[in-house]
Amino acid sequence: MGGAEDDEPLSKRVKVSFRESADRSNGTFLRDPVSSPLSDLMVCPLEIQGDDEVVGRKGVVKKVELVQIITETLYSLGYKKAGAQLEEESGIPLHPSLVNLFMQQILDGKWDESIATLHKIGLVDEKIVKLASFMILEQKFFELLDREKVMDALKTLRTEIAPLCINSDRVRNLSFCIISPSQQVVSGESGPEIMKIKLRTKLLEELQGLFPTTVMPPEKRLIHLVEQGLEFQLGSCSLHNSLSNDMSLLTDHHCGIDKIPSQTLQILEGHKDEVWFLEFSHNGKCLASSSADCSVIIWEVKLDGRLCLKHKVIGHEEPVCFVSWSPDDSQLLTCGLEEVVRLWDVDSGECIRLYEKNGLGFISCGWAPDGERIFCGVTNKSISMWDLQGKELRCWKGHRITKIADLGITSDGKQMVSLCKNNVILLVGLESKTEKIIVEDEVITSFVLSPDGKYVLVSLLNQEIHLWSIDGVIKLVHIYKGHKQERFIIKPCFGGLRQAFIASGSEDSQVYIWDRCSQQLLRKLAGHSGTVNCVSWNPANPHMLASGSDDQTIRIWGLNPANVMKHNDEGAVSNCVGDCHCRT
Repeated sequence: MGGAEDDEPLSKRVKVSFRESADRSNGTFLRDPVSSPLSDLMVCPLEIQGDDEVVGRKGVVKKVELVQIITETLYSLGYKKAGAQLEEESGIPLHPSLVNLFMQQILDGKWDESIATLHKIGLVDEKIVKLASFMILEQKFFELLDREKVMDALKTLRTEIAPLCINSDRVRNLSFCIISPSQQVVSGESGPEIMKIKLRTKLLEELQGLFPTTVMPPEKRLIHLVEQGLEFQLGSCSLHNSLSNDMSLLTDHHCGIDKIPSQTLQILEGHKDEVWFLEFSHNGKCLASSSADCSVIIWEVKLDGRLCLKHKVIGHEEPVCFVSWSPDDSQLLTCGLEEVVRLWDVDSGECIRLYEKNGLGFISCGWAPDGERIFCGVTNKSISMWDLQGKELRCWKGHRITKIADLGITSDGKQMVSLCKNNVILLVGLESKTEKIIVEDEVITSFVLSPDGKYVLVSLLNQEIHLWSIDGVIKLVHIYKGHKQERFIIKPCFGGLRQAFIASGSEDSQVYIWDRCSQQLLRKLAGHSGTVNCVSWNPANPHMLASGSDDQTIRIWGLNPANVMKHNDEGAVSNCVGDCHCRT
């Protein structure tokens, strides 16, 4: 019955010593069971003198389990001698000797012996024993087929696998492999199944996942616990805005206020009139700005974090009120106020398409997530959808958008969001054909969708910013206060790592930053000399924030150079003027 135990193709298996077999079982060192007394082989689950001893101030960490997962970690990291020494010095083996024997038998392909050992381990749940036996015998079956011992494989299937009465569909599929050994994909209840031989180390991993942890401690358990601890610290850090590679195991993690952009690192001076709109590309490598001077500038973010002018595109005859990056950042839409929408190639700076409607103008624009269609708000209060060749595909008519309004498509492409009245936001289900509304008590000046499409950030003339959830039931989640807004359109934004912060301009020439969840005002950034109309947070760099103002400048905010690598020798603010000659 053990026909697959005698030999195996060299490509599948090489005989190794017990010490070398650590490499075949993901670093787990298997000690020679012959050197252990027979009484040790019958012990299961593992019982060690003093196994109730606990360590640590909380009194919840069992010493035996801690030593075991440290030992497993040493083996998995390749420190076999250290792992073996820890087992010897502590008197706490990673596995009972019987389990070590079982694991080695699996690696050596001694299938009948491994099943006999399996029944001696003392597993209480008979279902686990039968399922493990099935997995072992299936591996034996495939290795026999691989060596073209079809009759032995058939005998194993009939006399060993089938009597277990487990997974009859799988057994039937195994029989197909007898009829057609080259057939590797067969139909199963949950879809196509791949029927093929697997590495013995993979089989051992699957068996390990099947057994109770008291019999075989899970692999990389200590690393998993450490990762859990780090994730908990991240979740508890209310000001978290640093990358994961900044964390250390040697200290508790805590982000201070210094991790939020607060200092002007650069001033961009390319526009000749008020800056109305800002938006970083999705990859964070470019920033687009539009102005009342009818121009749009594409700024490139250099590797050192400085921005330089890439293209200044001219073509609109009216102030540019809206810009929108294509999903792949290769193209840019720009909308002149009650004028046309232009499509620009980002690399060349050339206008490649003009969208217009006879006798009508556009007031906003946006992309479908597939990058194949665009949406435009029209001055007759309709919304039109176009393809990239300039053909209008559809039009939604009748108070779909106000004369001055934002427009957005959720990231899943399922909802179109627009301002249909001064205090009402309309959500149109593009697939479901349903409509929902958000009603505010005050005049809405602008809104922005969260990157995940689940929230809408609404700016109001009563000097409040409201965060609404639109994922399922529409509800008001948070309110942010403190900035000044009584007359002008000011566009806020989400930002920071995991979109954990809210930023907005203000009529008092400052930038305001709130904690998204607690609604606490964290920062007021002074520097502009006119109303700050728009802000944009770099999605690829949580430490970079841009703001545009009536003072015709764009400020790039970052961390205090005293806490990070300086952009220049003096740590001073740098300016970038329209001809892209950066100076300090």
